[in-house]
Amino acid sequence: MNRRNFLSLTGTFTGGSLLLPDFLFALGSQQNLVVGEQCLVFVQLNGGNDGLNTFIPFEDPLYYNLRPNIAISNTEVIGKNKGMAFHPALKGFAEMQQNGDLSVIQNVGYPEPIRSHFRSQEIWQTGSASNQYLDNGWLGRYLDLQYASNNQTTAGINIDSIDNLALKGQEPNSITVKNPTEFKTKLQADDNIKLSDNPQLDFVRKIANSIPEGSEEIQKALSKSISEISYPKTALSKNLEWIARLIKGNLNSKVYYTTHGSFDTHDNQLVTHKNKLSELNDALFSFYTDLKNAKMLQNVTIVVFSEFGRRAKDNGRGTDHGTAAPMFIIGGNNKGRIIGDNPNLSNLENGDLKHQIDFRSVYASLLQSKLNFDYSKIGITNKKLEGLF
Repeated sequence: MNRRNFLSLTGTFTGGSLLLPDFLFALGSQQNLVVGEQCLVFVQLNGGNDGLNTFIPFEDPLYYNLRPNIAISNTEVIGKNKGMAFHPALKGFAEMQQNGDLSVIQNVGYPEPIRSHFRSQEIWQTGSASNQYLDNGWLGRYLDLQYASNNQTTAGINIDSIDNLALKGQEPNSITVKNPTEFKTKLQADDNIKLSDNPQLDFVRKIANSIPEGSEEIQKALSKSISEISYPKTALSKNLEWIARLIKGNLNSKVYYTTHGSFDTHDNQLVTHKNKLSELNDALFSFYTDLKNAKMLQNVTIVVFSEFGRRAKDNGRGTDHGTAAPMFIIGGNNKGRIIGDNPNLSNLENGDLKHQIDFRSVYASLLQSKLNFDYSKIGITNKKLEGLF
């Protein structure tokens, strides 16, 4: 049994407790890093968010012709800018853009798009081509190289109940935690667990010996921070509130990740999409406000994306799986621009928007500009997106 295969079977924390055999807990240590260094926060919109009803081409009559049942009226949209505007549920997004803290990247996708949720998410999470299958995530590969000489299990934090492929690497440089506040209690309850004497698991002892230091770092970060604003009572808001506390408490992880769903709006889209966007808006605007008040927004880059958009024409009550869609970048001293052309609804490909910007170009920009990392080292060959930072 090698280290990678062992951890791929057992490396998830749920509710703060690692799902491992009785003889083992595996949590790496976190060294003291430079306070205030840059980090990335990813909010993945599962299910395929409808980009055309999120950032809306309200001046294009084709938008209303293609969507007679679900189009958002041009009298309702907000934050009008160069023929585009936000869904009325995204008041916080409009304010962040007005403040110069939010960039919209239009028509993001990849060649030969896949409409399967699972496969398209896998492509985004690994940074692969449509016909390429990779075992490790793009962020996992970055963390492997960043911490090649000394693994840091808390270098990446995934706030969720399941692992995220984007953070999977050869070494355990990230953990998945459902509830960070329960993490310490669960670990303390199992302090007397003994490791196996099996020599094939010797490498595990090294990991287990780092439990006290790793758990101490997480709890220290939580103890050094408080929620200075009131977050909404939703799952996404709670996840972002925890991330804010870890950042403000100087845990100094490179990457934080969480998800929000489901955006699979085949039916009853007007109501469902409005509700999901409202949850997203309120949670992200609270997170943004929290970090801005703490004067930390310049150190935190928030990335909001979905595995694909929806088809240009509605299906009567909703939309089916599509291709290109916008990405949103908040904070990190981004330039607050709209990057890319407005969606071209007169030049569709099989009824779908053509992608203009490859998502891996955005990854390249994030790695180089925010983490000072050569993205070619993890196999990204696309040129970085210019003009974002």
